[in-house]
Amino acid sequence: MLMKEYRICMPLTVEEYRIGQLYMISKHSHEQSDRGEGVEVVQNEPYEDPNHGNGQLTEKRVYLNSKLPSWARAVVPKIFYVTEKAWNYYPYTITEYTCSFLPKFSIHIETKYEDNKGSNDSIFDKEAKDLEREVCFIDIASDEIPERYYKESEDPKYFKSQKTGRGQLKEGWRDTHQPIMCSYKLVTVKFEVWGLQTRVEQFVHKVVRDILLIGHRQAFAWVDEWYDMTMDDVREYEKNMHEKTNIKVCNQHSSTVDEIESHAQARVCQFLKRIAHPQLIHLHRSERSNQLILLTSQWNLGEVLLQQEQKLSPGSAILPSLCTVNCHRYMTMDEVREFERATQEATNKKIGIFPPAISISNISMPSSTRSAPSSAPSTPLSTDAPEFLTVPKDRPRKKSAPETLTLPDPAKKTL
Repeated sequence: MLMKEYRICMPLTVEEYRIGQLYMISKHSHEQSDRGEGVEVVQNEPYEDPNHGNGQLTEKRVYLNSKLPSWARAVVPKIFYVTEKAWNYYPYTITEYTCSFLPKFSIHIETKYEDNKGSNDSIFDKEAKDLEREVCFIDIASDEIPERYYKESEDPKYFKSQKTGRGQLKEGWRDTHQPIMCSYKLVTVKFEVWGLQTRVEQFVHKVVRDILLIGHRQAFAWVDEWYDMTMDDVREYEKNMHEKTNIKVCNQHSSTVDEIESHAQARVCQFLKRIAHPQLIHLHRSERSNQLILLTSQWNLGEVLLQQEQKLSPGSAILPSLCTVNCHRYMTMDEVREFERATQEATNKKIGIFPPAISISNISMPSSTRSAPSSAPSTPLSTDAPEFLTVPKDRPRKKSAPETLTLPDPAKKTL
């Protein structure tokens, strides 16, 4: 898990940005949608929460395969989308991003808006007081954006609003400009897959930061388009833009959701097999024992399962739990043992049967010795000492000392 807090100041008030935020999101989504990629709006309706009161619930599908780096495209299917759910209780919002065929991946964003220049260091004390996080300030006037998204007409350094007189922001504008507000965003990214976690989480935060910078620049640069709108006006505009955007995105996707997810699961499974490492399997030790047996059998089967799954028993074509969201059903131990047996038979057919490499000889060996490799001497089993260790019987005894000891006579001792 990687958590960061982003603070983005705007030359607006919190009340003004209520309209500007809705306008910017709708227009930005429409502009970024083309040739089957972009944002499809699935749901947009009023929602009431017991704690936060009345708000708006929005659900979207974000198709973005071509915007992924090459190493990420190797993991995901050709038709790849992320589900976005947003609860807008302005000036507090919650946004979640998930992917049905990458269950270990999620993005959680909590946003609060205040009329200040990003000086409230305790704004998320209730949500993340004791959690370690990096605080990142984003300057809509000075920070660079990816070159492909740059437009001079949307650059706050050059843009000046005709209706508000605000604009042409110079370095240090946050210290002197009035009015000023700040979007505080607490962003948590999770991708709990061994070997890819750090890389993916850092990449996602980079993408999130770029999106926040571009979106807030556009919200200010388009201020003359939305400044005179009421809430009813912007909701009507939002509805019309959603319909147009859906037409641009959805016409390219004739496959059903089940087909997309089935294809996605297969692609992710194949990728993980290519980078297989013992610790990937350890991730499932906390799961049910029969699920671990199922995973191990499928891992060994590899492509045989993908090619011959129709020959196996019903319910056997379940992808490894690392890549699967909804299994066909939970197997009993008897069922998983049966699947294991069928899987092993299919694997053996793939490998083939090898003749034994060891032959058995009928030649009898002497009882007193055992055969050994030619490079090692044979070891006798007799209890008699070998000849080179036997002491000759006729060898004379060596006299190393006299047989008797003579002591001097004290009486003969001269004084």
